[in-house]
Amino acid sequence: MSDPMNVLAPEHRRLRIGGAWRDAAGGATFAVEDPATGKTIAEVADAGVVDGLAALDAASTAMAQWAATPPRRRSELLTATYRALTERSEQVARLITLEMGKPLAEARAEVAYGAEFFRWFAEEAVRVEGRYNTAPGGGYRILTVPKPVGPCVFVTPWNFPLAMGARKIAPALAAGCTTITKPAAQTPLTMLLLARIMEEVGVPPGVVNVVTTKRSGEVVSALLADRRTRKLSFTGSTEVGRVLLRQAADNVLRTSMELGGNAALIVCADADLDVALDGAMVAKMRNIGESCIAANRIYVEEAVREEFTARFAERMSALSVGHGLDDGVDVGALIDEASVAKIDELVADAVDRGARVLVGGERPDGPGHFYPPTVLVDVPDDARMLEEEIFGPVAPIISFTSDDEVIAKANDTEHGLVGYVFTRDLQRALRFAEGLETGMVGINRGLISDPSAPFGGVKQSGIGKEGSHEGILEYLDVTYAAIDLP
Repeated sequence: MSDPMNVLAPEHRRLRIGGAWRDAAGGATFAVEDPATGKTIAEVADAGVVDGLAALDAASTAMAQWAATPPRRRSELLTATYRALTERSEQVARLITLEMGKPLAEARAEVAYGAEFFRWFAEEAVRVEGRYNTAPGGGYRILTVPKPVGPCVFVTPWNFPLAMGARKIAPALAAGCTTITKPAAQTPLTMLLLARIMEEVGVPPGVVNVVTTKRSGEVVSALLADRRTRKLSFTGSTEVGRVLLRQAADNVLRTSMELGGNAALIVCADADLDVALDGAMVAKMRNIGESCIAANRIYVEEAVREEFTARFAERMSALSVGHGLDDGVDVGALIDEASVAKIDELVADAVDRGARVLVGGERPDGPGHFYPPTVLVDVPDDARMLEEEIFGPVAPIISFTSDDEVIAKANDTEHGLVGYVFTRDLQRALRFAEGLETGMVGINRGLISDPSAPFGGVKQSGIGKEGSHEGILEYLDVTYAAIDLP
């Protein structure tokens, strides 16, 4: 097995600010661990407020020139990033697995997904348009010109350490904005490698800045309090999102928020059960279940509950657990001990309230942050796992008898990110799609993420969209000029 750390030299494990790799002020560092072993794999710079503001200085200085860069040139640099990521996919994937824990096959899929954002927004960069038209009452003309919003601050999560950054950086650069990314402290290495790759393809200094830190609250707060920052994009928990929205309000920042989820996956009696099983396995177990769009609650119509449950439990029990870099592993390590402890607590709570465990349910002994694929049935409505994000490989199965009943249960949450429906009845599918209070719906499909589609939720699952044409609009302001022309 080649050492994934070889792709990121020690000098590139520092802060990326204004085209330079530099230590944090005072030289502070923090450790990054392999969640499968608990062992330290690298030390990276631990930025403070002064470092965050230095990154904002760099982004602000570079802003005017980058905004004036021809769209075609910005497009070419994004395309070059896509190609570089594709060519170096194996290297990047191994680094993702090492610091995040997911199996290598999943990490490779993330690289392909993340790279696609650079290709998609390379194409969008040259299609940003305004308009020129006669005012309805005549006498003057209306001219609208889209302009980049300005320096952007990105706070990204640990579960997709490449893709979540790519989903923000690519449209920002396409629109002409400069960026400061604060990756999660658990997984900073992948974002540093992306910054290195973008440096190699020729992205100018100051356009892409990366600030790694264990002191996220104070660093991000200082950035949001500075009036030079004009945009915040955050992916993470609803609780943290609320805090950041309050801070962003002081400077009336443009915000994009992709927050928590509590996805319901609904299997109707008329569904093709083979399709439903495939979709449920993807929706539940993609990324070890550590995803905001993971199926958190699986509702199965009573007529097919027994068959679906037996077949689903059989497939879950067949998954292999181990280090993500080992051959044949289906389920890697969870990100940290806190995640394992929470899942263990949620399972114990459900069992205490009457749920039965069919598969898994007990954390293994030994090093690393592992939890086995787990299936529970007879889960009562008051179980915590039906209210809280599980964020792991645990699937509660609940039966239902009518569409109105299951839609009401699916919507009985503060979240509204995604829902999944499996049925062969088109009209029924459309009723579910309209009835579910979510920003996205997967119909007979367990994988809905696509750079060409608008990703985002409603209610307390977020604000704004990422990906698609809508994604670049989040980084553009519109100036309107009224031109006198009788």
